[in-house]
Amino acid sequence: MTTENKMGTMPVGKLLIQISLPIMISMFVQALYNIVDSIFVAKLSTDALTAVSLAFPIQNLMISAGVGTGVGINALLSMRLGQKNYKAVTQTALNGIFLVIITIVLFIILGITIPHAYLKSQTSNMQIVELGTDYLEICMIFCFGLFLAITFERLLQSTGRTVLSMISQLAGAITNIILDPVMIFGLLGFPAMGIKGAAWATVIGQITGALISIILNIKINKEINFNPKGFKPQSKIIIDIYKVGIPSILLGSIGSVLTYLLNLILGAFSTVAIAVYGVYFKLQSFVFMPVFGLNNGIVPIVAYNFGAKYKKRIIDSIKMCALVALIIMGVGTLIFEVFPTQLLAMFSPNEEMLEIGIPALRIIAIHFPLAAIGITFTSVFQAFGRGFLSMCVSFIRQIFALLPSAWLLSLTGNINNIWWAFVIAELISLIACIFAMKNVYKTQIKQL
Repeated sequence: MTTENKMGTMPVGKLLIQISLPIMISMFVQALYNIVDSIFVAKLSTDALTAVSLAFPIQNLMISAGVGTGVGINALLSMRLGQKNYKAVTQTALNGIFLVIITIVLFIILGITIPHAYLKSQTSNMQIVELGTDYLEICMIFCFGLFLAITFERLLQSTGRTVLSMISQLAGAITNIILDPVMIFGLLGFPAMGIKGAAWATVIGQITGALISIILNIKINKEINFNPKGFKPQSKIIIDIYKVGIPSILLGSIGSVLTYLLNLILGAFSTVAIAVYGVYFKLQSFVFMPVFGLNNGIVPIVAYNFGAKYKKRIIDSIKMCALVALIIMGVGTLIFEVFPTQLLAMFSPNEEMLEIGIPALRIIAIHFPLAAIGITFTSVFQAFGRGFLSMCVSFIRQIFALLPSAWLLSLTGNINNIWWAFVIAELISLIACIFAMKNVYKTQIKQL
């Protein structure tokens, strides 16, 4: 157990590829099954697609709670690995699992109580409300697969075993993709369950990924002892996890609030506009998910090398990650600008959806390269235990820039103007990120 982990010895370029590429591939597949889900739901009706779009903020809130806690576990555990403190590594993992179990119970209770009222607050179309309620109740009440999959995949990532993390994520995603048409339309002897079938396919895929990631951790992840005998929650570890985790959770939660409020703004024009926004979110995940995967990979690398005090490796990792993210986002912008009609055609669009959606995709895509730098820097903040900075940048982007801009632009009466709010917000966010990164460099990196 005294051998130096590869995160402190392997050449940075090779390490970033080895750590990040499996995560990028698995997150790309995750994006694929999110899109496949919506493609099949769109074949039911535009109302069904709108219902799934309205449910998205709650689903995003669950993902944010799981990922945020996972980021806290990941950063703290990787830092302890860098310090060669293996007892603290195990205690961090067990306390993280304890926190996730509490989170699961909370969202099950919410799933029993809030979906109908939540959806009714966004639309008076009762068909959409009922469809959304059917979908959301299943996703929330059976959310344990989602949370356990995220947590145990993060544990694999934090010790550098991202290929194993990729295997569990791919298994979950592929299960979902296969089951979507089977359970929605009633193939292979299954009853046709419509939008409920989409929800069941999602949760079964999540449970599959969770089971595989748990088995892989127990069998292969030897840096962590998963025996819970004698375990007691430790307040100091929980606080350290949440120092990074809570800002990350709030980050995602802000996104849910933003999407909810944007749905209200867009709903004043038409419910089809809400469906377009939902489709955009699914499509942009093809571009953003690989970048998030890349940056998930950089968190344990930077955290480990910060714990080991390897300054040059930290700087090289940040530069390389930012460059790759820029390339990915640049390609994404090009695709959205050239092929918006073909992208929307996957969702069985009517004329109104095309009329709103084509300019929406072209305008919003302008901000992708700007977001590449912002995403990289916020991941670096998390790796240094500066999750508060990530939260502040997100607040600036979404609450103080994007939402007010969208509301003001909506007053022009032209829905196309609303999409420019994304570009304005990303410019403001990038400026804030640069100032925050200068502070991190001066106070933490430069001192090494």
